[in-house]
Amino acid sequence: MAEQRLDKKTLFYYSLTDLPVSMSIFPVIVFIPRFYATDIGVPLALVGTIMFAVRIFDVFTDPFMGYLSDRTESRFGRRKPWVAVSAPLMMVAIYQLFLPGDGAGALHFLIWSMVLSLATTIMLIPYYAWGAELTTDYNERARVTGARAMAGVVGSLAAQVAPAIVLLTMGLGGSAVVLEVVAVTMLVLTPICVAITLYFAPEKPHRITTRVPVLPGLKLMWNNGPFKRLVIAFMIGSIGLNITTPLYIFFIADVLDAEDQAIYMLTFFYLTNFIGVPFWVALSRRIGKHRAYMGAFFLIAAAHPFYLLLGPGDFWWMLPITIATGFAAGGFSQSLPNAMKADVIDLDTLESGENRAALFFSAWSFAQKATASVGAALAMFGLAAFGFDATQGALNGEEELFGLRFLFSTFPSIFYIAGALLVWGFPLDAARQAEIRAEIDKRDRANEPGSDAETSAVEPTPTRS
Repeated sequence: MAEQRLDKKTLFYYSLTDLPVSMSIFPVIVFIPRFYATDIGVPLALVGTIMFAVRIFDVFTDPFMGYLSDRTESRFGRRKPWVAVSAPLMMVAIYQLFLPGDGAGALHFLIWSMVLSLATTIMLIPYYAWGAELTTDYNERARVTGARAMAGVVGSLAAQVAPAIVLLTMGLGGSAVVLEVVAVTMLVLTPICVAITLYFAPEKPHRITTRVPVLPGLKLMWNNGPFKRLVIAFMIGSIGLNITTPLYIFFIADVLDAEDQAIYMLTFFYLTNFIGVPFWVALSRRIGKHRAYMGAFFLIAAAHPFYLLLGPGDFWWMLPITIATGFAAGGFSQSLPNAMKADVIDLDTLESGENRAALFFSAWSFAQKATASVGAALAMFGLAAFGFDATQGALNGEEELFGLRFLFSTFPSIFYIAGALLVWGFPLDAARQAEIRAEIDKRDRANEPGSDAETSAVEPTPTRS
């Protein structure tokens, strides 16, 4: 029997927390690298090294957070307490990172990047696991992740609109102004949005059926073929996106000579991203999540090389390419992989006998952060290899600017195509996921008090890779 459709209020209340989170995370990957390299004076290679070092830190914090959240038992639930604790820590980190005082340099950037990464881990791993547990239905999960993705896009869009208003009304622009405006707005919105989510969004009761030890549990995760395939495809494809993201401002400022207008183009990107999310969710209901996911990859891979044709004065010629890439990103970087991830967690639930969603989301979180750092490091090291000079007022020649144009436009498409090919033939569709849920429900009914069945987990079903 199909699970009851989630009402729109539940989707709204749950997804609201992603708005300020996305609003703050977006400038970290778009504006922070250029700000600390150009305004603060941290060398490009050192910026890339620090961003990569922060991800090494996540190797330890992400799985530990997943384990803690899955083992948390409180009258408020497993997920909500961690979301509540993380919000103030995230706010402090954003304030320090976005509004550095006099004398801030590489050490300040390193310390507060680590604090922000830790706060994000504490919040998002339980929060995303909570979303996966709101429903067990294949298509409803796409609605949950779609709603959350749309709230996230609204947050990213707000990070463009607020500075754009300041630019239009006061004539103030540039990376420093963007960071200041976003920081203040995020500090106001975070406690409001998080409080609404915690109070109004339900968290389903959890009944623990088994306690799989850590090492056997990790072995089960590793043997989950669909999860491995999905996470590798996501990582490879996301490297492409994370190469372009920190280069966005460099491209507009140094290739198109229009830095103060960058906020307008980013607004178009996230507006089309917002429009794209419901399209990809609807398409996934018709052709399957993995096929829609693959289509989003191919679309952005085809559109991105056209950026190579642009030069000084071509700011508005960038618009149609931005619309295509933003629309595609609404599918592959937001809603679809998260919905597919909830399906592969069901396979683990069947085999392990317990819901370990946060452990899987910790692995995914690490993969997401690692690809963000690898992509950013490739972008920064690539610029340095081409001899690009990011210091204030520096003049770069044709060779250096071609390096920037190539890294931003064509190089990422290699990763997008590779990600699409890995998703080809993904084994978990709606029919298979329904079979898995039926087996889980059958076992849970057998394990209910008063049942004659054994209370231990059923024999594992072979994982199809």
